[in-house]
Amino acid sequence: MNSYRSLNSIKDAIKAKKTTCLDLTKYYLENIEELRTLNAFVEVFKEKAISRAKIIDNKITEGKAGKLAGMVIGIKDNICYKNHKVGAASKMLDGFESLYNATVVERLLAEDAIIIGRLNCDEFAMGSANENSYYGPTKNPIDKSKVSGGSSGGAATAVAANLCLAALGSDTGGSIRQPASFCGTVGLKPTYARVSRFGLIAFASSFDQIGPITNTVEDAAIILEVIAGQDDYDSTISTRKVEQYTKLLYDKKPKRIAYFPMFESDGLDSEVKSAILKQIQTLKSKGHIVERVSFPYLDYLVPTYYVLTTAEASSNLARFDGVHYGYHSKKADNPETTYLKTRTEGFGKEVQRRIMLGTFVLSAGYHDAYYTKAQKMRRLIQDKTKEILNEFDFILTPTTPHTAFELGLEVKNPVSMYLEDIFTVLANLSGNPAISLPLTEHSNGMPFGTQLMAKPFYERELLAFSHNLMNSL
Repeated sequence: MNSYRSLNSIKDAIKAKKTTCLDLTKYYLENIEELRTLNAFVEVFKEKAISRAKIIDNKITEGKAGKLAGMVIGIKDNICYKNHKVGAASKMLDGFESLYNATVVERLLAEDAIIIGRLNCDEFAMGSANENSYYGPTKNPIDKSKVSGGSSGGAATAVAANLCLAALGSDTGGSIRQPASFCGTVGLKPTYARVSRFGLIAFASSFDQIGPITNTVEDAAIILEVIAGQDDYDSTISTRKVEQYTKLLYDKKPKRIAYFPMFESDGLDSEVKSAILKQIQTLKSKGHIVERVSFPYLDYLVPTYYVLTTAEASSNLARFDGVHYGYHSKKADNPETTYLKTRTEGFGKEVQRRIMLGTFVLSAGYHDAYYTKAQKMRRLIQDKTKEILNEFDFILTPTTPHTAFELGLEVKNPVSMYLEDIFTVLANLSGNPAISLPLTEHSNGMPFGTQLMAKPFYERELLAFSHNLMNSL
């Protein structure tokens, strides 16, 4: 079978009777089995996917199929799918089965997507390498000795390795964009409140956002068009109308683009730096205005992010106590040991570390010194970002400071791992939409992404410009 890399090519092939949803589903299932050592999927919904493919083939024949008919998609293991297991890649939720669908799942199914399985990730979405998983690390499909990125590493690997056409991940500090950069795919983090978080197992509620990982900008656009919009089950969701992103991908007007001095530092891989500088010159030659701008809070981005997200994680994960559902320690014999032993045995080291950090910054003696100051800094960061984007259309940076690193390299040094988020956390702190585009390949054979960030709810403009870049650079 042909290796289809976009929904449009699949729809054309189905229309020409060169393939069917059933054929596609079987093809992806074969690929998953053949490349199971990548460890991208923690569970494959084989029978369910085949059954659904047959139903959608009939709908196509009857002319009643939805927008996503022909799309075989995987979902990160922190997104709920009714009557299917969901575990956030944690022992704490091993064997837990969801009682309801996440809103994004409901909307995918309503438009006839085929959900083929749940994808590996860092435990409770905490990590930048997909090595903090109860199911073991996901490997990079381009070089199996390297990480896939995190926390949505299974999603990026699955799309890059052609195990499914697209995937849904979640992005708290770069967890869609960083693995997309490492695996050579498109990764989109929508504006905070653009996509409902109902049915997403929370890490940090004021940062988390669900978004797509795809091969093309067009596919990211149509998935966002389907999953975005108002939801009665999420009180933080925006009521702003969802635009038809797929019809607006051909804007070729000159743009104003800002970039920060941060990527000119010595800590950045020299080839990543030179590639971005070359892209800047190319953009200028095409009539775009590209200017270097000052951002005085660059050194505070990562510390602010980790103070606030660990605080929210400490609160959100308090519910996992060994009583209501999920893992329960067999060594527990009273309420205190139930809580202590269950959480000690059920959570991995990185999750424990972040819960402890979050509990510390929220504690009575340190709340003002850390959490309150971080909230004030977040407001300054948001205001400065807004000021820049009032003058410019986009902010351009590398997505990551280097290409994918070796498996196991950064497990021993969590501080080094936290610095992986240096280019991506700004969009989560400010709530802005951002996308990683696979525009360049390193001399080591590995891809790395270019990141663009736009004003809140300017996904239309971001996707249109990204589409042009993908076809011109």
